[in-house]
Amino acid sequence: MGLLDQVEIGNPTQPHCATVLLLDTSGSMDGEKIANLNKALISFKEETLKDDIARKRVDLAVLAFGGTVHLVQDFCSIEDFEPPALSAGGGTPLGEAILKAADMLEVRKQQYKQQGIDYYRPWLFLITDGEPTDMEPGDATWNQVVTRVHTGEAEKKFLFFAVAVEPANLGTLAQIARDRQPLKLIGTKFAELFKWVSNSQAKVSSTKISDSVQLPDPVAAGWCEVPT
Repeated sequence: MGLLDQVEIGNPTQPHCATVLLLDTSGSMDGEKIANLNKALISFKEETLKDDIARKRVDLAVLAFGGTVHLVQDFCSIEDFEPPALSAGGGTPLGEAILKAADMLEVRKQQYKQQGIDYYRPWLFLITDGEPTDMEPGDATWNQVVTRVHTGEAEKKFLFFAVAVEPANLGTLAQIARDRQPLKLIGTKFAELFKWVSNSQAKVSSTKISDSVQLPDPVAAGWCEVPT
């Protein structure tokens, strides 16, 4: 509990929406993909700052997984977020990354509760172009990850979004996500993707905690297609 007491959370009078961006930085993301992803993170901050409510309510953390899982940015306000210059390399430890992100969200919710801060259902937003290198269907890590995601969705602990970048295995992502169909990015339209995320979070932030929110149609936004 002592550690939780020391955490300073910006805009404590506002309800917060904790969001973990779970970004694939494995070797297959090198080149145009990682370059466009880096540019999109800059525009994501700029877009979110345009909304006076979202800028006070969106709490952002970034986890990258390429070779290892590493914390790029711990939770902070969008105003304090410094878009990183990500580089690509290594394998795709997707299982470890998802479990770490889910753990981070649970800790953040406890910090909110301890400080009397209301919060929206957190987001876990995954972008990957590869096959997991630390698990395969049926093994212990796979079962742990699938159970964690499915239980988290069913018990409304978080919203899990999965975006597939070519040549990601959509079948694998569909088994992990289950309750929310993964979407396939068109080319490297990361800027359009993150504009949709920003608009969606602005919409969520403008509602009451208990309200149900219909997010903007991602396909109509022009950055993705629904896998057939």
